[in-house]
Amino acid sequence: MLEHGGRLLRAARRYGIAPADWLDLSTGINPVAWPVPQIPARAWHRLPEDDDGLVDAARDYYGAPFLLPVAGSQAAIQALPELRTPARVGVLAPGYAEHAHAWRRCGHAVDTLASDELLARADNYDVVLLIHPNNPGGESYAPQALLELHARLAARGGWLVIDEAFMDATPERSLCAHSAREGLVVLRSAGKFFGLAGARAGFVCASPALLEALRERLGPWTLSGPTRHVLRQALADREWQEAMRALLLAQGQRLYALLQARGLAPSGGCAFFQWRRDADASAWHEALARRGILTRLFEAPASLRFGLPGSEDQWQRLDAALAEVAAERSVA
Repeated sequence: MLEHGGRLLRAARRYGIAPADWLDLSTGINPVAWPVPQIPARAWHRLPEDDDGLVDAARDYYGAPFLLPVAGSQAAIQALPELRTPARVGVLAPGYAEHAHAWRRCGHAVDTLASDELLARADNYDVVLLIHPNNPGGESYAPQALLELHARLAARGGWLVIDEAFMDATPERSLCAHSAREGLVVLRSAGKFFGLAGARAGFVCASPALLEALRERLGPWTLSGPTRHVLRQALADREWQEAMRALLLAQGQRLYALLQARGLAPSGGCAFFQWRRDADASAWHEALARRGILTRLFEAPASLRFGLPGSEDQWQRLDAALAEVAAERSVA
């Protein structure tokens, strides 16, 4: 299995710091989660019902004509490659590594390419996979350019798969509204924006035929009753969503400015995180971990991703730790 952020318990054991004493910035999950209400007993006692209103709420929120609830976008990432015969697949890199891993596991020929090169060579592939905005680099694309790319791929039976896990702060750039087109697949995650990663919930927006094939592959009850109950309400909470988009955009800029002021000017990022390419990324990661601050370390390329602090105290703690580490490194 591939490495991911959020391994807080492992870090606690390694550094001898209790889990409650950590500032975990290793994921891109919104630290200010949607407030989950009390879950009724019937959500636990009964099998989930497909016609409980969740799909309607999701269609309204995402603006997608057709969609399928799944156990996190990860479930779709693993299943989609099983729906095609061996193909040539171009995947954005650096990016969420599970995409390339899943397509390779199913026997497809996979190239991982930087954004500009992938777009320039897109006609060489049967499937092009983009993360928009990218994780961790933050690359973003004009919706019209993506639709033109999709049209070229679809004309020869190809797919454009777009992972929009971090799109919720900028919904105007989403392709969900166009996802009924054959060969266009848009993945959405409820865990990042709503801060509900533990619910393991996501949606696939695509044509009815593709969604039906995916449904057959995944089987019934992809989401639990409690998860469906919570999501139905979160997706309908327009007031919270509007306020949270404004907050996340502002916090993303604040994190950019903080890192820049401490000599770690980001190489990319979005509202949920900032990413710094740095030959000394491992040393920064280690020094911060010794202070109980967990970041996401990448080896290729050497880089760090910083998620958002969730409170003013946490912002101050990060700033102080970065100042300490910078001072240590300047003396060394």
